[in-house]
Amino acid sequence: MPLLSALRRRLPFLPQPKPLVALVHLAGVIASDARPGRGLSIGQVEKPLRKAFAAKPKAVVLTINSPGGAPAQSRMIHDRARALSVKHDVPVLTYIEDVGASGGYMIALAGEDILADPFAIVGSIGVIAAGFGFHDAIARLGIERRVHTAGENKSQLDPFRPEQADDVARLKDLLTKSHKLFAALVRDRRAGRLTDEEDVFDGRFWLAGDALALGLIDEVGDLPTMLKARYGDDVRMKRYSTEGKGIVSRLLSGRSSSDPLTALLDAAERRADWARFGL
Repeated sequence: MPLLSALRRRLPFLPQPKPLVALVHLAGVIASDARPGRGLSIGQVEKPLRKAFAAKPKAVVLTINSPGGAPAQSRMIHDRARALSVKHDVPVLTYIEDVGASGGYMIALAGEDILADPFAIVGSIGVIAAGFGFHDAIARLGIERRVHTAGENKSQLDPFRPEQADDVARLKDLLTKSHKLFAALVRDRRAGRLTDEEDVFDGRFWLAGDALALGLIDEVGDLPTMLKARYGDDVRMKRYSTEGKGIVSRLLSGRSSSDPLTALLDAAERRADWARFGL
């Protein structure tokens, strides 16, 4: 391939390769324990990201459809895409399909430009912690909760006891600090493009057109059309999947928790992540 490229540079009458754009699809709730086809984690996206950048395309496009999830995983995916972009000198674009919200929007910030479908939901720049309380339920069932700890705060936010004011205060402090870190990343990556910081950091989300007006994204439209406008009508698009293709990956993607209650609550939490955006 290097020899062929050198010949084409010296002999311009030879057929020139069509410009290549690499697409990496990132979909689902973001979590460290996400399984193939069921969510996103840095472990899942590392290999396809490396392959996409190593192909030396005109650009790598991260196509995003995520309501968010774990902030640390979101930040690691963002940072890895940026690092590979610098290493290979290949620009990153991001394209929001249905939803690029919360951690999904954090990943979208990896792009030099953020593109979006007209019906995409964008934003939700905030931090949320949600759970369930079971202390009334176990009391009705006559179940006695036994917990022994070393360290007075070791069992804070235990769902089987009533909420404690000190526990909630600590949690809110963590959420506030996380929110400030998120906002700082947005300000850095969208420097000179945000039009209303008062609105964009309060957790609201918008359709793509309104997000464009606020400076959260750069362009609204159909991805193939926008790529043709940037790289020509003969642009080639090659997809790099984050889902494993082997039998082990397929088996793992259907794996459920050995704890039925944990599996049920996990499913409810993930469903709630999408439901916040009407999906």
